[in-house]
Amino acid sequence: MGAITYLSITPGESVSYLGTDYFVKQILDLSTVLLEQPKTLKVIRAEISDLILSKDEKSNEEQRDIAGIPDEDWQEAERRFAIILPILQNRGDADIVKAVSKKKFVSVPTLYRWIKMYDSTGNKSSLAPAENHGGRGKSRIPEEIEAVIKSCIEDVYLNKQKKSIKKVCLEVNTRCRNANINPPHPNTVRSRILTLSEEIKLQFRLGKSASKEKYQPIRGSFPGADYPLSVVQIDHTKLDIIVVDKVHRKAIGRPWITLAIDVFSRTVLGYYISFDPPGALSIGMCVFNAIMPKEMLLHNLDVTGEYPCYGVMRTIHCDNGKDFRGQALLKACSEYNIQLNWRPVRQPHWGGHIERMLGTLLHELHTLPGTTFDKPHHRKYYNSEKEAALTIEELEQWLATYIVNVYHQRIHKGIGQTPLQKWKEGISGSDYQLGTGLPKKIFDGRKLMLDFLPFEERTVQDYGVVIDYVYYYHDVLRKWINALEPGTGKSKTRRKFIFKRDPRDISVIYFFDPEQKDYYNIPYRNISHPPMSIWEFNEIVRNLKERNTQNIDEEKIFTAYQKLKIIEENAVTKKQVARKNARQAKKEHSKAAFKQHNKTINNNTVVSDLVPDSLFDSKNIKPFEELDHEAFN
Repeated sequence: MGAITYLSITPGESVSYLGTDYFVKQILDLSTVLLEQPKTLKVIRAEISDLILSKDEKSNEEQRDIAGIPDEDWQEAERRFAIILPILQNRGDADIVKAVSKKKFVSVPTLYRWIKMYDSTGNKSSLAPAENHGGRGKSRIPEEIEAVIKSCIEDVYLNKQKKSIKKVCLEVNTRCRNANINPPHPNTVRSRILTLSEEIKLQFRLGKSASKEKYQPIRGSFPGADYPLSVVQIDHTKLDIIVVDKVHRKAIGRPWITLAIDVFSRTVLGYYISFDPPGALSIGMCVFNAIMPKEMLLHNLDVTGEYPCYGVMRTIHCDNGKDFRGQALLKACSEYNIQLNWRPVRQPHWGGHIERMLGTLLHELHTLPGTTFDKPHHRKYYNSEKEAALTIEELEQWLATYIVNVYHQRIHKGIGQTPLQKWKEGISGSDYQLGTGLPKKIFDGRKLMLDFLPFEERTVQDYGVVIDYVYYYHDVLRKWINALEPGTGKSKTRRKFIFKRDPRDISVIYFFDPEQKDYYNIPYRNISHPPMSIWEFNEIVRNLKERNTQNIDEEKIFTAYQKLKIIEENAVTKKQVARKNARQAKKEHSKAAFKQHNKTINNNTVVSDLVPDSLFDSKNIKPFEELDHEAFN
């Protein structure tokens, strides 16, 4: 599996915009930047959502899937990461590198090699022992040139004299020529300098104490929640509303929601709505939605508004439920360097922020048709099932609209401003606190989603694999049919393989090939079957069981689904025809009324009946000069 694709929106970053490569010159706000074309120096304004990685910056580093990494290799990756973590937190400090090398008995070159492996993807799995791939992913610039650039930046730019970038480029050119090395293009040197953070510059020029004094985060009311994405709280609740199915508009029950909020700003980072009880799937999908940018979400839901909240969080706080302690979640959080903290026993205030947000959301739902309210006596004279009107898709559209255009825009008493303003302040900075900068964006969420999804283990049979009555097959499975576990000897234990499934579309499952170290899409065995979400699937199975259907199988499930689709399409057609007829009838009625009105005027009225008598009063008649003056002034 290829490395996950990040884009860091920082000054000096190389990006591609409408097919042309640029450097990020300046960040204007959370949605727009100024770009500079390297050759022409032309500066343009662009939307951040339209930026992608430049071709030269796309990583070729192979990244292993965490599900396929043996436990002993994963433990080694975590050991290596723990060793280099102090160095990552103190970039540019050679004393830290020497101290770690001495304390951990690891050579300095090995430490730098591990740091380079980690930086190539930003994921802990890069540190797991792997086969030698012949040097793929090496820097495009020779190491000797990289060394010259690094030394020139440290000697010329990162000092108290604060010399210009042009001086650094000239020094790089001189040193390379003295060493009989072809010098790099000035833009290469320039891009290295522009990616340096202000904290690093201050640390080298004025020392660590000055850097810490300026950049030490201001302590917040919640431990560690000092900036966006520092602490995220996640919890579940059953929504106080009954939703209906899309076809018959009949009540089908109350859905669950898993919600994630950023404690610093109180913004909603992500959510996941389904009928399934909380578990590894709902948590994984909620974290996935929290990390991903929201442009596609708003587009799919047809919701307009500003939703710039995304990014990999530092810490997740959750309750002590077993659904938060699954191995898949623990491993995925470790892969992305997310610390998973459980709420301390007998300290409910640690989850107070998310619980208050869920309470606010439930209160808002009490205004919608089909609400169950929060107490039985409140719905004494209200038939929730009879009044239910929203489908789960319409409920999600309402929720996204509420989050973006109401909750994020409303003053929050706890922070004294709107959540959106607080988020922007944390990202861009303010008079009293430095901003963190825009979070890195993940463009291809496939690996991210698969890492956070729970997995099923299945043997591969002649027919492929079956999950929940549904058969899947692809030729890529052929070599693994009836495969045995390695080293099982005479026991001949059938080998189990890892499969994952996206709940939004179960027409494809994802098979992890243990040799290729990659996931492959495995479609329905019967490719004529239509795509279906896991909720539609579960609802159909539930209906079949309620009708006491014997021997439920794939064919019965998809036959029932097809019948529902036909009913839905006919209902839509009938609704469109009814609306068209209503519009036509209204139009004809308007025409008839207009004709009758004209006829009445022509036959039964005079001008004096249509105009007030006061206008014909001689006292109101004025000369043209006066009329002109008053009418146009």
